[in-house]
Amino acid sequence: MKEIHLKLQGKIKRLTNNTFKFDERVGEGWFSAVYFLKTKEIAKKLKKDNRITMQFFQKENAVLCGTDEVLALLETFADNPEDLEVYSLEDGDKIEPFEPVLKITGPYQHFGFLEGVIDGILARRTSVATNVYEVVTAAKKSGKEKPIIFMGDRDDHFMMQAGDGYAAYIGGSKAQATHAMNEWWGKRGMGTMPHALIQLFEGDVVAACRAYQETYPDDDLLALVDYNNDVITDSLKVAREFGDKLNGVRVDTSNHMIDQYFCRHPEVMGTFDPRGVNPELLFALRQALDEEGFNHVKIVCSGGFDASRIQKYEEIGAPVDMYGVGSSLLKVHIGFTGDNVKLNGEHEAKMGREERVNPRLEKINFAKNHY
Repeated sequence: MKEIHLKLQGKIKRLTNNTFKFDERVGEGWFSAVYFLKTKEIAKKLKKDNRITMQFFQKENAVLCGTDEVLALLETFADNPEDLEVYSLEDGDKIEPFEPVLKITGPYQHFGFLEGVIDGILARRTSVATNVYEVVTAAKKSGKEKPIIFMGDRDDHFMMQAGDGYAAYIGGSKAQATHAMNEWWGKRGMGTMPHALIQLFEGDVVAACRAYQETYPDDDLLALVDYNNDVITDSLKVAREFGDKLNGVRVDTSNHMIDQYFCRHPEVMGTFDPRGVNPELLFALRQALDEEGFNHVKIVCSGGFDASRIQKYEEIGAPVDMYGVGSSLLKVHIGFTGDNVKLNGEHEAKMGREERVNPRLEKINFAKNHY
């Protein structure tokens, strides 16, 4: 059983390195800035009895993610982690600018070299979780909750997928494109057909869908309908062929293309940008499907969507049942800072910084199993 299920059942408090599987070189300082390593050696030699307090914060309204990973990092690589005094918020907590999310007190040489690694974990995980949360929130603007498919596999290094998928899960996305994205939280990747499948059948969308259905008969049939740049024509073709067995159609028109519908109906042009996936095309698609009795066929949109664009679509009531979102969810725009704010219990920090009190912080006890 995956740890996330044990956590949801209340059997463990936090995820551990059994989930994260850290590179052992973290403990050797391989991923730490060299000046932290040098300071560690000086502290060991000249200031080994000092205790410092380090607090971590950022400067946005955000959805926090990465705390379980950071605590597992400390438990795995800090010297004598059970002797550290650690307080932390939890993954999924809403946080405010400058609010401390983590505090660590102990000898610098025991944990200080991990400062940059901790900042990086919190920055990436919180950025992705926040991006996804904003998109999920935007997709509810019409009053109906619409799923978000996390399609970030092509927008970053593949080794990032497990952590990004977990952060997306914390942000509210339960549908993700690869098995790796689901690794930490326990489901399987989802998806139907790429343009490559339709290419194999020489642009024949119906033939591609038939092959898919015969090969994966238990899957929902979701047809990709922009291959020939004629979304409505191809949507009606597959709807007529498969009827109730067609679950939905996905529109992924390139932002450099104008769908054939507008070439056939130039009278509707002139007041909007007709390129790519746009509301006017989707309204026309919905109308065409409904007029032939295919009201059950859902419309899925992908290609260049972010929170702002989804919100606009929802505000005008664009007929979208699900959004596929990729690159905008992976932008790391929330940076964390680790500040040393106390020395041996007394204020000692760089000018302009001081310890901030946060009553929401929870004490962590590494001496107990799964703290």
